[in-house]
Amino acid sequence: MKISVLAQNLHGSEIIKIAGEINELKKQGQNIANLTIGDFDADIYPIPAELRDGIIDAYNHNQTNYPPADGMLSLRESVSSFLNRTLGLDYAANQILISGGSRPLIYSTYLALVDPGDKVVFPTPSWNNNHYCDLTGAEAVLVETRPENNFMPTAEEIRPHLKGATLLALCSPLNPTGTMFDKKDLEEICDLVIAENKSRSADEKPLYLLYDQIYSQLTFGEYKHYDPVTLRPELKDYTVFIDGGSKCFAATGVRVGWGFGPAFIINNMKAIVGHMGAWSPKAEQVAMAEYLKNDDFVNGYLDTLKGRIQASLNTLHQGFQQLKSEGFAVDSIEPMGAIYLTIKLDYTGKTTPDGKVLENSADVNFYLIKEAGVAFVPFSAFGTGEEVTWFRASVGATTLEDIEQMTPRIRAALAKLK
Repeated sequence: MKISVLAQNLHGSEIIKIAGEINELKKQGQNIANLTIGDFDADIYPIPAELRDGIIDAYNHNQTNYPPADGMLSLRESVSSFLNRTLGLDYAANQILISGGSRPLIYSTYLALVDPGDKVVFPTPSWNNNHYCDLTGAEAVLVETRPENNFMPTAEEIRPHLKGATLLALCSPLNPTGTMFDKKDLEEICDLVIAENKSRSADEKPLYLLYDQIYSQLTFGEYKHYDPVTLRPELKDYTVFIDGGSKCFAATGVRVGWGFGPAFIINNMKAIVGHMGAWSPKAEQVAMAEYLKNDDFVNGYLDTLKGRIQASLNTLHQGFQQLKSEGFAVDSIEPMGAIYLTIKLDYTGKTTPDGKVLENSADVNFYLIKEAGVAFVPFSAFGTGEEVTWFRASVGATTLEDIEQMTPRIRAALAKLK
């Protein structure tokens, strides 16, 4: 049977593969701490009560028909005000697009800006840019990053790849690492984009910047979120932001995302999202529009959520640092934002008690699932090579108590390897 070339060549999700293994073991009665999916367990982290009640009320008032293609005006105006109050970003309602979460926004950005064969530059590890390049027929240009720079790309690493590129895709706080750009590094990258666009003629497509800041409200301690347009206002004509309520309000299933940027790009994205039918449900939009207006509700919820997420991330980080001090070949990077911890498990080439050699990071991960009851995601799922020994740990679906109990199990499992 013949199917499309795209369908034949599109890579499946490594995370889904890991989830299948976990589910099979759970059927057998095993208790697995699942630190794989970038989601929240709603029983551990419920959405804001005021938002939940607003959604119920909107359904009770029959807000169930089609919303406008670009989103409810009331929500776009609320988002506009929210962005201004929280991040100092000035975007009018006609520069904002609402969709069912952030994925349609990322995909529609690619479709609106990138033609088949165009170069798209993005760092590895990063979330799903390789798949969006496959979907659009773009030439993916992967920029390898280093743990010494918290796996955030630098201007020097990006510089050789920008000539002739159409899109530079960046994310901060970064999925999968939970690390962030500092001001200086992002400024230097912004200056590269500005210089590249000045070098192009009027009839050339400019270099656009996709900036995913879906985790911008989830930052910890002294770490501060920076964005390209605040640092370099002249990039406003070239930057499309990806944002929304999915992560900062633990509302991944509520499906309210917002993108914003130049009106002429947003208008084209609006048509694409409309043809996909990827709008956010109307009742959820109505409720989110009201919720975002109340700073007391928003800030109270964020303070509690951030405190709990940071406690889980810090506990896991401290556990890995303890193992490192004991001589185990592990490491971790201090959590800065999002719901992720970057951890190192340098155990490829080791042999399990039953004689199996762990040939790559996926083997190490599946060994820990079976022997320690803990599941991570190798960075190979985010575009790196399988030889990379770093992993993502996501804490949104696990209790602090479960995380506290992980370190002894990991220690015992690693001690068995030879």
